Amino acid sequence: MALRVDPNAERRTSGGFPTTIVITLVVAAAVAVAVLLLTRGGPPQEPAPVLTPEARAYVHAGYLGLSDVNMSAKQNFAGQMLVEVTGKITNTGNRMLKQIDLNCVFRDPSGRVVLRDRVSIVKERLGGLKPGETKDFRLPFDTIPESWNQVLPELVIAQITFG
Repeated sequence: MALRVDPNAERRTSGGFPTTIVITLVVAAAVAVAVLLLTRGGPPQEPAPVLTPEARAYVHAGYLGLSDVNMSAKQNFAGQMLVEVTGKITNTGNRMLKQIDLNCVFRDPSGRVVLRDRVSIVKERLGGLKPGETKDFRLPFDTIPESWNQVLPELVIAQITFG
């Protein structure tokens, strides 16, 4: 006696559901989880503080000045290229400044931003910046993309905290 198989009959799992439906649901769930993980981009981050109108007025009045800004490059102990931006910041205004953050903007040869890094150059725990005072700063960078145009980054005041 020959075994006959009905081509129209669906195989069933031990629970009574057709196997193709179970497989389809499992694949759909896996795809949904993968899409969720790839598009969410990590935990939500607090937005960075913006330059307040008061701080913007202080900068536009010319009370903060960057000077002696230089860039150098050398290899660090791990063989990576370390780019350092050094300079001075001067407070010619009459306000004590607790903190000053800069956005350092690196671009590629066509002018597109390849790295935007926000760094503090004045910190309250290091004494802030008093009226009439000048302080040195040093900004090391070791993760600049190779597509960078090798030009000094644009340095933009991103935040000022008054004392």
